[in-house]
Amino acid sequence: MKVICDGLELCEAAIVVNKAIASKTTNPILEGIKLVAEDNTLTLSATDLELSIEKKIKAEIKEEGETVVPGRFFSEFIKKLTNESIELSLNEKNQLKIKYTDSESLLQCYPVLEYPGFKKIESNEYFGIEKKNLKELINKTLFSVAIDDSRPILKGCLLEIGEKEILATALDGYRLAHLKKELTKSTVRTSVIVPSRSLAEISKLLDDTDETINVYIQKNYIMVDFGDCKVITRLLEGDFLNYNQIISTSFETEITVNKNQFEDALERASLLSKVGQNNLVKFEIKENLLCLTSNSEIGNIKENVNISLRGKEIVIAFNARYFIEALRVLQDEFVKIGFNSASNPCIIKPLESDEFLYLILPVRMIN
Repeated sequence: MKVICDGLELCEAAIVVNKAIASKTTNPILEGIKLVAEDNTLTLSATDLELSIEKKIKAEIKEEGETVVPGRFFSEFIKKLTNESIELSLNEKNQLKIKYTDSESLLQCYPVLEYPGFKKIESNEYFGIEKKNLKELINKTLFSVAIDDSRPILKGCLLEIGEKEILATALDGYRLAHLKKELTKSTVRTSVIVPSRSLAEISKLLDDTDETINVYIQKNYIMVDFGDCKVITRLLEGDFLNYNQIISTSFETEITVNKNQFEDALERASLLSKVGQNNLVKFEIKENLLCLTSNSEIGNIKENVNISLRGKEIVIAFNARYFIEALRVLQDEFVKIGFNSASNPCIIKPLESDEFLYLILPVRMIN
């Protein structure tokens, strides 16, 4: 193998595929990045057997070939050569020579035959969605995914794909985030559960444009096709919780509140609740006022926020962090919040849209 390529393009490709390198593994080969030189293209790929990323760059191929380099070292080293033209060549000892200006380095590579093959997705089942919509779909739900291992299925996000829209749902047992977006095209009607880590890496590669991107589905995998970059992830297997059973559609108490004013007041109140390490903030809704209170050994905070109230007065408490994280992803000026009792979950929605829904379980107050 002998290749000449641009240092900046090689660096950017290495950074992208580096996200799929296994962080903890008993198989050292999974710490590598595979390089394949053929047809005027240098292809970099990495996998941890759950997430796989492949990135192609243009290159001058003097001699075709392939090898597997130590991934993190290679990525860090190439970062220092972004202004250079780089020549990569493989010798008979499976060592990669990295040549730049008047200098060169030698890197011992892994046996290429031991590296797992990049999963090929050849399916006619796919959906198309604008990049900005897919990015929003991920970012507005992913924060509600479970992080512990007690219920592995909740460490993924449920995607329900229909003819014209896609629904994303994430929950961790204390809260739920639910968002729907329009599709530009769909040849499939199905539900899949995508690991949160994979979705986070996909989101980083998306921009806020209205360009359509295709997502292919094949058995236990999906592939997001960026053109010169492909991301493939294994899906989680199992039954997701029937979230429809816990989402109320009618409320005894409903308030409308300015999102920014509510968020600022809640963040101030939560500062003191963190000192007490319970993050509990009490909501007292009376007439056209929402009173937020928090207490700890060092003092107490009381915040009043103007609201529009419909229905009964109520006193209820929540983990403030769950509310704040939901409000941060909303850009709407006003939000609508529905309550039924001090022991039932509340529902947060944008005032002018039905795209997003957020559910939070209350915390029992100790009198």
